Amino acid sequence: MAISKFLFLLLLFLPFSSPEFVPSDIYLLSCGSSSSPTFFNRTFVGDSVKPASDFLTAGRSVAVSNRNPPPDSEPLYHTARVFTSASSYRFNIKKNGTHLLRFHLSPFSAPEFALHSANFTIWANGAFLSMISRVNDSVIKEFMVRIDTNVLEIEFKPVSSTVFGFANAIEVFSAPKELITDNGAKLVDSYGVREYYKLTSQILETKYRINVGGSLVTPFNDSLWRTWVPDEPFLVLKSAAKVAATFHAPNYQAGGATREDAPDSVYMTLQQMNKENSTLGAKFNLTWNFPLESNGAKHLIRLHFCDIVSSALNQLYFNVYINGYSAYRDLDLSSLSFHQLSTPLYVDFIVDSAGFGNIQISVGPSDLSSSFRYNAILNGAEILEMVNAKDMFSEAEKKKRNLWVIVGPVVGGFVGLCLVVAAILALGCKRRKKRKPRRAESAGWTSVQAYGGGSSDSKLSRGSTLATSFGPNGYHSLKIPFADIQLATNDFDKSLIIGSGGFGMVYKGVLGDNINVAVKRGVPGSRQGLPEFHTEIAILSKIRHHHLVSLVGYCDEQSEMILVYEYMEKGPLKKQLYGPIVSPLSWKQRLEICIGAARGLHYLHTGFAQGIIHRDIKSTNILLDENYVAKVADFGLSRSGPRLDETHVSTGVKGSFGYLDPEYFRRQQLTDKSDVYSFGVVLFEVLCARPAVDPLLAREQVNLAEWALHWQRKGMLEKIIDPHLVGQINPSSLKKYGETAEKCLADYGIDRPTMGDVLWNLEYVLQLQVGIQTEPLEPVDIDDSDFPTSTAIHPSNLRRHSDESTGNYSDISTTKVFSQLLTNDGR
Repeated sequence: MAISKFLFLLLLFLPFSSPEFVPSDIYLLSCGSSSSPTFFNRTFVGDSVKPASDFLTAGRSVAVSNRNPPPDSEPLYHTARVFTSASSYRFNIKKNGTHLLRFHLSPFSAPEFALHSANFTIWANGAFLSMISRVNDSVIKEFMVRIDTNVLEIEFKPVSSTVFGFANAIEVFSAPKELITDNGAKLVDSYGVREYYKLTSQILETKYRINVGGSLVTPFNDSLWRTWVPDEPFLVLKSAAKVAATFHAPNYQAGGATREDAPDSVYMTLQQMNKENSTLGAKFNLTWNFPLESNGAKHLIRLHFCDIVSSALNQLYFNVYINGYSAYRDLDLSSLSFHQLSTPLYVDFIVDSAGFGNIQISVGPSDLSSSFRYNAILNGAEILEMVNAKDMFSEAEKKKRNLWVIVGPVVGGFVGLCLVVAAILALGCKRRKKRKPRRAESAGWTSVQAYGGGSSDSKLSRGSTLATSFGPNGYHSLKIPFADIQLATNDFDKSLIIGSGGFGMVYKGVLGDNINVAVKRGVPGSRQGLPEFHTEIAILSKIRHHHLVSLVGYCDEQSEMILVYEYMEKGPLKKQLYGPIVSPLSWKQRLEICIGAARGLHYLHTGFAQGIIHRDIKSTNILLDENYVAKVADFGLSRSGPRLDETHVSTGVKGSFGYLDPEYFRRQQLTDKSDVYSFGVVLFEVLCARPAVDPLLAREQVNLAEWALHWQRKGMLEKIIDPHLVGQINPSSLKKYGETAEKCLADYGIDRPTMGDVLWNLEYVLQLQVGIQTEPLEPVDIDDSDFPTSTAIHPSNLRRHSDESTGNYSDISTTKVFSQLLTNDGR
């Protein structure tokens, strides 16, 4: 590798930045290129010329170039290879073991191809890695994959014949042997902490790589060419943390971690407890929140430590928590680092993300520390998703399971014989009694009815969801045979994957009556996501509304957890907002989408005696049909609202980072105003067409709610709107819209409007946009017999009317006004 004179001099003074690891296998390809661009001092060979062109072995593809690249962009991203059919690269592997695979995706517009609209999957030796849909910004997808063959085949598969895949560059290189090992990781969940087995057999996708307390680390200063981003955007309470740093290189001689595990700069900085902040008290935790897709996957959490703050050994004891679970108590870095200070080490944990929507990492002081030495530290963190993870536990647990395999049939046979005898003896008694109708039981491994019943004290009434009562057969009428779902999805054909749901992959399917459906399949045989599975069925079986996604049915046969929904052609609102798409949504369309979602939420809050709190409102949970009608989806985290004599529901914090109500986070007191806060974030997301949290932006822009409120309060909201909306929005419409979003994001729930008020104001915003005069209308009588619980009708419901022949509700055109809207100010 060529090293410039400047770099050479730099290495003399900073020897710890030198990349020491030399991989046995290394392939760096520049896709669609006939030249050899450099990227962080590494040369990528163009795959349009030999010998690199020989790696492309199958499929139809075309090389494309960006004719007008930005002047400061990397040459590596000026070309791409577009795959119009399933296409493969094949690489010879010299040494088996874990390899790093990186895919550089940087979209641009080329003749015949707008790379932003690509929709494809990536595979490695027949194993699924990732689904890529609508790439709006440059991204590097990184995976760690164990390769036990002499050949690695990487395949790009468009999801249909009308779309394509692409890549700008590919990296394949062998990882250090000890980077991922089978032993030492701890599974952390509600059952406690136990050993996790066979980690090397898992495919790992990097989600976050964080330099805690430090600055950005580029591939130039990492021996495995990784990027480490600062931690500050993820700190929940910045005033609780204090940075510490050292100029002395870490002590690697004592064992523990190596420079391949993390670069020196990660171990030379950290965050510790800011004990100078007197408002926090003597003992408190440092907490980081990392948003994730709610796909129910397991994650490897690798936490890096290096004690550069203690003056002597055995001064520092602290606790580690992940998603609220105790992961490591009384962690003593001195004992783990061979009793030497400034020694790098890491600890691995395995956690489920199901039901969280984010991973929360906390460190806090241990009771073993003396009061004046309370402290807790963290140097770095890595979060890697386990793609299609299999449960692997310790050998001891496996032996227990194998023993039960032998003993189980013997015991089961004896118990079965006893039951047969008992049944024969009881038969005569049964004949004398009048037969009672039997409840229909689930044929699956866990009965949905176990969560039903409908009594006021059922598990669902005050637990994670709602009481349910649907007649003697419970949910039975919604059950769909597993064979029918297999047929509808062509036996879960991977080409039909359309995304990831709350706890698994989502497939497009067609039921026997030619109904298009979305099939969300949990990991077969796993109880991961089970509460959300039951919650979803319970809620969607009770409610019906034009702006709530409909449940077609479910399946719990053969260890399956499958939910079948109506198919929403346009997908999540998020995908229709971000990036320079071909047909960006107009301001009127966006307002109508917001109004539709607000109607659905308002019905959840007021359509029942206690109401329903969604608890996970975000742009990915608002789906759009072929006519861009918005429907709220994903009710796995929903809860019953407070009773009439209560002000809130006390519950653990769940939701998605960036959308989470700060008051709910602080007090763990949930109200429907928590949904209002999340909806306020969505309103700014719709206006600005950017994510709720984007750690790659400048510090003041990372959190959308904070950034947008800053400009709203300055009266300059028009400066940050989606460029596609410039010149489209009536100033009075924008002003009222910004005021509405600002009220939703009030710090305290009592200061926020109800969803009915939000809906009212959004209707008024639309009127201001299209220039309709506000006139009083007569209330429309509606038949609310279709609602499960009788409640007072809110003014925003007066615009619905019912088709008595079908029992379905439809909406009067959103260009009309509310009957109660008598002023030009909304409310």
